[in-house]
Amino acid sequence: MDLGKRIMDIRKAKNITRYRLTQLTGISGHHIKGIEEGTRQPTIETLKKMIVPLGITLAELFNEGEASYLSEKERQLIENFRTLSDEKGNALLSMSETLKK
Repeated sequence: MDLGKRIMDIRKAKNITRYRLTQLTGISGHHIKGIEEGTRQPTIETLKKMIVPLGITLAELFNEGEASYLSEKERQLIENFRTLSDEKGNALLSMSETLKK
């Protein structure tokens, strides 16, 4: 797996510039460029800083299968769902099935 290329692909798919990722993470642009080009190896701490603005988890980063990137709305919906009680979660699922028709 080419981790740097994967990070770059995700960043571009999310329309985040390298400069913007630098602003969001506090990681220098030179360091991010090195990671993406494969001349630098990121630490786990660096990866943790990068995945938050990219909107993915470490598991998603290392998943070599077909990538599925959630939009901000999709991510927000999932985060909201996870805070609901079982009863409210079931109601939301039922409502989404109705809206889908």
